[in-house]
Amino acid sequence: MGTALDQYGVAGHPVGHSLSPFIHGMFARETGQRISYRLYDVPPAEFHQRVRAFFAQGGRGLNVTLPHKIAAVEVAHELTPRAAYAAAVNTLAARPDGILGDNTDGAGLVRDLCDNLGVAITRRRVLVIGAGGASRGILGPLLGLAPEVLVIANRTPQRAQALAAQFTELGVVRGVGFAELDQPFDLIVNATSASLAGELPPFPPTVIGPQTVCYDLAYGRSATAFIEWANLQGCMRALQGWGMLVEQAAESFRLWRGIRPDTAQVLAALKERSESA
Repeated sequence: MGTALDQYGVAGHPVGHSLSPFIHGMFARETGQRISYRLYDVPPAEFHQRVRAFFAQGGRGLNVTLPHKIAAVEVAHELTPRAAYAAAVNTLAARPDGILGDNTDGAGLVRDLCDNLGVAITRRRVLVIGAGGASRGILGPLLGLAPEVLVIANRTPQRAQALAAQFTELGVVRGVGFAELDQPFDLIVNATSASLAGELPPFPPTVIGPQTVCYDLAYGRSATAFIEWANLQGCMRALQGWGMLVEQAAESFRLWRGIRPDTAQVLAALKERSESA
C-alpha cells in the first residue's frame, strides 16, 4: 500500500489570503483523515484546464472561490440540486463517473445562523443585499426555512428581479432596487463584496430596527464597513461570516470524506487568530 495522501485544495485568484488550508488541516486532524490540502492560484483563462488536470492526476476534491464559482459549473460533469439552483459551484469532488459540483455556501450560512447563533428565519422578513454569485448560493437554503418574505435588493433592480424569478417556486421572494426599501427586516444578509473595500450599498437606515440581525458574508480582521454601519443604526446583532466560512467548509469535507467534522474548535481558533492579528 502506498502512503500518498489524498490531494485536496482551493482554487481561486488571488488565493493567498485563504484560510481553507488552516480549516481543513484542523478538520483532518480532528477526524483522523490523512489528506493534503493546498492553495492553487489559478487565473480565469486557465481554470478549466488546471481543474481537469488536477482531477486527471488523481486529485480528490477542490474548493472553488472567487472568481471561479460560475466557471466551475461548466467544469463539473454533474451538479447537486443545490448547485444547479445556485448556478454556482464552490466544491468539486472526484466521482467514479466524473467530477461532481456542489454548492455548500447556503447550507453553511443556514447552519451558522440557526445552530451556532440561534437566529430564527421561519416566518421572518429576510433581506439579501446583492444579486451576484454569493447571493445565488444562499437563496435556496434560506427559502427552505420558509421566511415570510425574502427580498433581494440590488443597485440594478432588474438583476434582483431576474434572480428572484429563478427562485419563486421555493418561496415568497422578490427583487427590488435600494430606493424601494422602506421598512425593517428581521435578518439582513450582505452578499456584496463592497464592504471589504470599505464601501456600502446605498440602502436606507429604515431597513434596520431594534430586533434586526445583520450578517456579512465577508469577514476580516476588523469589523467590515457593513458591520460598523449596522451597529451605528442600532441593530440587535451584527455578525461577520466566520461561521459560514467554517460551516461551508465542513459541508465540503463531508462530501469528500463522508464524515462531518465538529466546527466549534475551528471557529474558536479562527476568531482567536483574527483577534490577535
